[in-house]
Parts: sequence; structure tokens; C-alpha cells
Amino acid sequence: MATRALDSRSSAPARSSRSAAASAKSLAKAPDMRARRYDPAETKSRVLAAAHMLFSRQGFANTGTADIAREADVSEGSIFYHFGSKKALLEELGRRHGEAMIEAMEAGYTLEELEPDITIPRVLRFVRDNMIWEGMEGDCAECGPKSKMAATPDAEPFYHAAKEVTTNWIQRHLTAVLNKQGVTDVEIDLAASFTHHIVGDAIDRWLCAPSPEEADRIERETIRFVRAGSGYRLA
Repeated sequence: MATRALDSRSSAPARSSRSAAASAKSLAKAPDMRARRYDPAETKSRVLAAAHMLFSRQGFANTGTADIAREADVSEGSIFYHFGSKKALLEELGRRHGEAMIEAMEAGYTLEELEPDITIPRVLRFVRDNMIWEGMEGDCAECGPKSKMAATPDAEPFYHAAKEVTTNWIQRHLTAVLNKQGVTDVEIDLAASFTHHIVGDAIDRWLCAPSPEEADRIERETIRFVRAGSGYRLA
């Protein structure tokens, strides 16, 4: 009996030590895990990715911040902490969408080297491959991004942010190209605004073209019109 009691007393500290060591090891790891999970940049990135996916799947109006929080595996409060509101989140997505479009247009060229023959086909294909507007599937009557945006007030922050980014880029682009060509009689701010509207209409028409031949015609005429309207010298 005494031996068993002694064995019991002597073994208890060993188990306790092992448990304490395991707990200490777990606690030592915990800060790293929390840092990875709650890193502000990573959290913001997850929220943007979740929002992009949900908006494209179920539309702007049908997606709330609670839906985005669940998809991103963050608290809803995190969304308001990083973005302030759903509107601000949409604006950030719009800016990023515009920046990605610019990157696609510029790839491999300097600003002064780019011409509508390069940029417009790239814009059309970028929009086709990166649409996050709702209702693009099914019957194509009046299905383009512009008409969908007009019918969806929740989409306006996205659209206007993307428009601001891309229109500012068009101004920089036209300035570089026309300076290189020695063209000085173009009102670049107006030309940039008009170009944005023309290309926006072309995107709607191109996406909804009933045949490849019609899509090619729209693309070709858009290039010609933008070249003439923006002051490019005729080849």
C-alpha cells in the first residue's frame, strides 16, 4: 500500500509537467496563429475576394455585409472597420476592377505606344472574362453592363469608381500619344470622357452581338470611331 501510494505521488508531477509543457507549447503558437488569421491586409483581401465572388453570383442588391462576412470567415464588424460601409467596399472593388483593366490594356506597351487598335480589343475581352455584373446570363436583350448598372442602384458605387479610374487613365494615355504625334488641338478631358462612353456602349453591343461577324464589325467600327474622335492621325 505504501509503495503504491508513493508511486502515485511520484508519478503525478510527471503528468503535470507534461501537461504544463504541452500547454506552454500551445500558448507559444497561439499568437502566430492569431497574427496570420487577423492580419489586416489578409483580412481585407479575403473580404474583397468574397465580395467579388458573391456579387458576381447573386448580384449587388442581394448581397449584404453579413453574407460577405460569412464567406470571408470574418466578423461583420471587420468589414465596417476596414471599409466603413458596403458602398465603400463597392468603390474599392470598382477601383481595383479599373486598375486591372488598365493593366490588361498596358501589358507590354508604354502609354505613348498604345493605340485604339490595341486597347479596345483588350478592353472587350477583359470585360467578357471579368464580368461581375448581375444578370449577364440568359436572354441577351439589353444585357450589357451599362444597362444592368442603370437598373441596379446598388451597383453605382462600383461603376463610378471604375469609371473614374479608367477615365483618368484615358486622359494620361491620350496626353502621351498626342504629344508624341505632335497633335495639340484636342480637348483631352472631353475626348477622354467621350471615349469612355463610346467604349462602354461598344462593350454592351459587343457582348450581345448575335454573331461573330457582328462582334467583329462592332469592334472594328469602335476602333475607327475612337481614332477619329480622339485626334489620332490617320494611318
